[in-house]
Amino acid sequence: MSSCASDLAPLLGGVANSSAAAGYICDQFTDAGFAIDNTYLLFSAYLVFSMQLGFAMLCAGSVRAKNTMNIMLTNVIDAAAGGLFYYLFGFAFAFGGPSNGFIGKHFFGLKEVPQPSFDYSNFLYQWAFAIAAAGITSGSIAERTQFVAYLIYSSFLTGFVYPVVSHWFWSGDGWAAAGRNAGESLLFKSGVIDFAGSGVVHMVGGIAGLWGALIEGPRVGRFDHAGRSVALRGHSATLVVLGTFLLWFGWYGFNPGSFTTIFKTYGPSGSIHGQWSAVGRTAVTTTLAGCTAALTTLFGKRLQTGHWNVVDVCNGLLGGFAAITSGCSVVDPWAALICGFVSAWVLIGFNKLAATLKFDDPLEAAQLHGGCGAWGIIFTALFAREKYVNEVYPGRQGRPYGLFMGGGGRLLAAHIVQILVIAGWVSCTMGPLFFALHKLGLLRISSEDEMAGMDLTRHGGFAYVYHDEDPSAHDGFMLKSSAVRVEPRTTPAATTNQV
Repeated sequence: MSSCASDLAPLLGGVANSSAAAGYICDQFTDAGFAIDNTYLLFSAYLVFSMQLGFAMLCAGSVRAKNTMNIMLTNVIDAAAGGLFYYLFGFAFAFGGPSNGFIGKHFFGLKEVPQPSFDYSNFLYQWAFAIAAAGITSGSIAERTQFVAYLIYSSFLTGFVYPVVSHWFWSGDGWAAAGRNAGESLLFKSGVIDFAGSGVVHMVGGIAGLWGALIEGPRVGRFDHAGRSVALRGHSATLVVLGTFLLWFGWYGFNPGSFTTIFKTYGPSGSIHGQWSAVGRTAVTTTLAGCTAALTTLFGKRLQTGHWNVVDVCNGLLGGFAAITSGCSVVDPWAALICGFVSAWVLIGFNKLAATLKFDDPLEAAQLHGGCGAWGIIFTALFAREKYVNEVYPGRQGRPYGLFMGGGGRLLAAHIVQILVIAGWVSCTMGPLFFALHKLGLLRISSEDEMAGMDLTRHGGFAYVYHDEDPSAHDGFMLKSSAVRVEPRTTPAATTNQV
């Protein structure tokens, strides 16, 4: 601020009180800068939160009609329970500095917030990320999990497991963060460049879902007596497509919004080089990776199955987004095409492996977010461009960058460490939690309830009402909440999928 005032005062032409006037003008510009950055971050937070609606629609369309109300309720609980536990504990564990490299220790219940370096908008933005990780996990264990298990794991994941990982890689105190505080050493002299969370968000959610699905086992009827895979298709491709487009829209807050500020220049005053340009580039790389992954999945699955499948294309698109999330700010647009192309085959390969191993994930969440997220971390270590790395993470001379871009292998080494520690941490925390719930009889519903559908047996009735007429005129189930509404014994046009 003193530099601004001293530079401006001579330009006022010797006007009386020019120093005071210069100081006042600079104060106003500073206030405007804070307002612009906070408005940008709040808008990004709203976009990321809108992804919860996308998750809800995607999950609803990907399960059978008899479990729609259950999966919708779990998405609401992810946001609600996640909001409370992230407020009480999660934000402090993630960003409560000064602290050690493992876990934060200040700002529980947002005590002493706001700070000069962050405001309430930062909490809101980070909370939206935390509940996204929980939403990923809910898809892996859909259609067979007790509601109390959802409540317990969601609270634990958003309140402790995810915040610790985000502290490691995103906090200025984190032991592996690329943006670690000045004067502190970086992992392999580079730190981990996981800009928007291919590892922090997607791998965490995917690996947590992997353990949940492994421990409770596949859905009834998912594999026949001979061990062959049986498709238990979701009941609404329309909802899947709607959810996918909502997630696509929200990803523009997820990736570009991770800059958290936009009012920052990279070059001389008046140049076009600034954070605003990097934000735009990040939106472009995100778009291109998703589009490439979608088209690659479209033709790849066509060669495998002989038909065009919109659900597969939607999952491929999301896999491309999950992969580019790590390096979206530090790679060129052309590299994003490579990211999306490979991520599609990673997803196809992991889905093939899952079927072979009789692993059942109704939304392919573990394969999509865990597998494609891990690929995105490797991709960033290969294609990160030196110029962009130094712009986004300034202040470190000679920082390593992408291996294929001439930056050596240090960044790749750091990113391999990230994959290993995330896999280890989530496995050592969420694995025992799911196992304990299983042993206590709190994880999986009975096979009878599962076959009848969780909506009817656990939530008082089906999500959809097909008749508003006299119940005596029709044969079917009747909702307890309505004496004149009748539910069919099977869902229309989906009878063969009900088990």
